[in-house]
Amino acid sequence: MIMATVRQWHSYIGLFIAPSILFFALTGAVQIFNLHEAHGAYQPPVVVEKLSSVHKDQVFAFSDHHHLAEPAVATGQPVAGPGPRSDADEEGDQIRLPTLLLKWFFLLVALCLIFSTAFGIWMGLTQIRARRLAWWLLVAGTIIPVGLLLV
Repeated sequence: MIMATVRQWHSYIGLFIAPSILFFALTGAVQIFNLHEAHGAYQPPVVVEKLSSVHKDQVFAFSDHHHLAEPAVATGQPVAGPGPRSDADEEGDQIRLPTLLLKWFFLLVALCLIFSTAFGIWMGLTQIRARRLAWWLLVAGTIIPVGLLLV
């Protein structure tokens, strides 16, 4: 009896937090290789920058790095950024192999977390007897953080 209750609560909590887990896994995967920051000739899509800002600073806005990149181009002055981007320096030296392997491992972890969470959502929506409650929890777990960002 107790294990059935624990499983039920696990499903309810999992459905409620699943949208946030998916969001953080996706945006974290993008940040592993600094795809959310402008560097060199690369300029990330605006939506990637904004979602990264939600991940890091809990606001749907441009990061400080975006605003600092523009004056540097216009004035030619160096810009004090948030610190080193990676294990490579600004001149384009290669990232050390252990660091690169760790980045790829963390990308694999993020992708596995995405698939595992998606399977968990499917299991939660199909295995719970109270399907309406399951859908409400999933919707609430999506709407509450989006609503708080827009307030």
